[in-house]
Amino acid sequence: MLRHTPFHPRTAALMEAQQWRRWSGFLVASAYEMSHEREYHAIRSSAALFDVSPLKKYSVSGRDASRLLDRIVTRNVAACQPCQVLYTPWCDSRGKVVDDGTLHRLGEDHYRLTSAEPNLSWLHDNARGMRTTIEDVSDSIAALSLQGPLARAILEHAAQRDFKTLKYFRLTNASIGGASIVISRTGYTGDLGYEVWIDAADALPVWDALMDAGEPYGITPAGMLALDIARIEAGLILLDVDYVSARKALIPAQLSSPFELSLGWTVKLDKGSFNGAHALREEQAKAPEWMLVGLEIEWPSFERVFESLGLAPRLSATASRVSVPVYADGRQVGYATSSTWSPLLKRFIALAHLEAPFVSPGRSVEFEITVEHRRHRANAKVRTLPFYDPERKRA
Repeated sequence: MLRHTPFHPRTAALMEAQQWRRWSGFLVASAYEMSHEREYHAIRSSAALFDVSPLKKYSVSGRDASRLLDRIVTRNVAACQPCQVLYTPWCDSRGKVVDDGTLHRLGEDHYRLTSAEPNLSWLHDNARGMRTTIEDVSDSIAALSLQGPLARAILEHAAQRDFKTLKYFRLTNASIGGASIVISRTGYTGDLGYEVWIDAADALPVWDALMDAGEPYGITPAGMLALDIARIEAGLILLDVDYVSARKALIPAQLSSPFELSLGWTVKLDKGSFNGAHALREEQAKAPEWMLVGLEIEWPSFERVFESLGLAPRLSATASRVSVPVYADGRQVGYATSSTWSPLLKRFIALAHLEAPFVSPGRSVEFEITVEHRRHRANAKVRTLPFYDPERKRA
């Protein structure tokens, strides 16, 4: 049976189109209106408010909390300061990615780990012999994501305090709507954004306070369809779409290392032993065989395919999560996993896995498209990720 998030009484009342989807057993909005376009543009021009409560959340505390997390994730947890947030993947013994998420250091010996899928047993399996307390707090903590260029102004209005000194991937305590909250300068849109972590019992007053504070700024509740476009523009990967968890992979070809996902910057091989360290050291020495890159499909080439059939070019208004072959030198050299028309950039873009010889920025490849039930190819160029990276995100 599908469950409701703590914000459901508010989100359900706004659902004009009744476009719901499942996320970790919860019902969340795909789009509130008949089209998600206004929600997407709010991310880039004002501020969008997302209910991200279905994220898995784990509290890890105790004397060995840092040691445990350093054993699990690829980042250097010992170097993480209180009130800092790390984005990190974690791997199995083969150096293949199990999941990815954020690690919040809430205190000296207290962390919160977020993830897309359940990881409680993984934490317990790695914690044997350690003095730690691990708790699944997924249901007791609600979460909102406020994203867009006016997000800071709205938060300051709602909390009646200044957040200009809150740095990128840092967190702070605050109060909104009479509730104590944690605010982290994080998000999944590649824009200026914040995530708000709330006791589930206080969820509705915080939603109401943010909506009231944001009304003069054009705040817009937004769903997953708008978020999908924004995260592709930002070059951000999605589990079960852009990579397969090592726990679910059926064959070796479905496995991905952090290096293959262009997450080599998260791998700290000098921090000591951790899950997959030996395999990742070997891989770093010889370089990955393929990598995740951006693709920009060249519009004149795309348009010509339709013109040859007497049709005007057509693109879906929603992002695609369908795997699409990519070709070069007369053969398939990879595949795209996520693609979308970017309303802001006015480009057709994709995230793609390509063989190493073809990942250089500017490299020409071919992107497969299907028109009138027949397969065709449009020219594309390899691009450095992210496609969109505004200065305000980190400023």
